[in-house]
Amino acid sequence: MPTDISSATPASSPAPAFNAWMAPLLALVAAYIDTLGFIALFGLFTAHVTGNFVLIGAAFVHGGSGMTLKFLAFPAFIAGVLVAKWTHGFLSARSSTRVLKTLLALEALFLLAFAMTGILLRPDLDANPGYTAIATGMLGALAMGLQNGTSRLSLSSLVPTTVMTGNVTQIVIDLVDAASGNIIARERIRRFIPAVAGFVVGAVGGALAYVGLGFIAVLPVIAVLLVLIYIADPIIKPIITGPRQ
Repeated sequence: MPTDISSATPASSPAPAFNAWMAPLLALVAAYIDTLGFIALFGLFTAHVTGNFVLIGAAFVHGGSGMTLKFLAFPAFIAGVLVAKWTHGFLSARSSTRVLKTLLALEALFLLAFAMTGILLRPDLDANPGYTAIATGMLGALAMGLQNGTSRLSLSSLVPTTVMTGNVTQIVIDLVDAASGNIIARERIRRFIPAVAGFVVGAVGGALAYVGLGFIAVLPVIAVLLVLIYIADPIIKPIITGPRQ
């Protein structure tokens, strides 16, 4: 009788993982652009877009500028998520192996548009924002909406990279569990800390770079995205299940 080779050899199934630099560099990009936008555009949050509602609420009591810009950032952010969703669906339906690379490239293009709009239009920061500040801010929010969508659709195995509140909460919980010898908690801490560290570096870097360079400071973070595109291919780790019975 013929031998069933499949029963004598280990079965494997793909378990995608990503380069260890993917999460911290994405977190750096998000914090960098969020901080730069906050300083440059009337306290606008581009990545942590729901924070704008807090600022709008505070403005009703204490007054403030840039409320129209903060309102419009939300639909721009949603548009970025929709671009990510449609692009992901279109390419996945055609079995493309370059979905993640394409999404990161689109983010880089929108950030380049954000930078060039800021450089060429020079948003006026001396009064309530006009169309120049609104156009610039909406492009930044759109780019960050695209990154959020990409994280959900193509990088769900990574830790969150745009908002760190949940990550810090998880680290604190895991520190308590790790003190009791929980190995899984220790491993999770090793995964979460680089993203938080990348976010901190990005926040400080975005502030310092904008003060020194203005909107030209967006260009270095586009270079970071080009690095991410280069390392974006998933690493396939086969799971050995053993012989079939």
